[in-house]
Amino acid sequence: MFGDMMGMMGKLKETQQKVEATKKRLDTVTLEESSSEDLVKVIITANREVKQIIIDDSLLEDKEQLEDFLIMTVNKAIAKATQVNEAELGAVAKEGMPNIPGMDSLFK
Repeated sequence: MFGDMMGMMGKLKETQQKVEATKKRLDTVTLEESSSEDLVKVIITANREVKQIIIDDSLLEDKEQLEDFLIMTVNKAIAKATQVNEAELGAVAKEGMPNIPGMDSLFK
């Protein structure tokens, strides 16, 4: 029993290291989201850090429209990055979990 516990602790530590490595890697994964007609583009990492916002000059005349496009496009970019982030980290966490009956449904 003690050996099983030590093995499980070692596996959890290994999983924690893999999760940290995955988080670092996700800093290098960039995603692009565009508004309709490509008037606003947002480049974001999979860890949800906005790297660049590109705005078409035609939007500079209408502050309210620009704000609307920015909000919509940034929110879409964050949602996309969150989906990638959760999928990647979930896969690593699931891989490192011990085989406990009923626990596998938590990571689907």
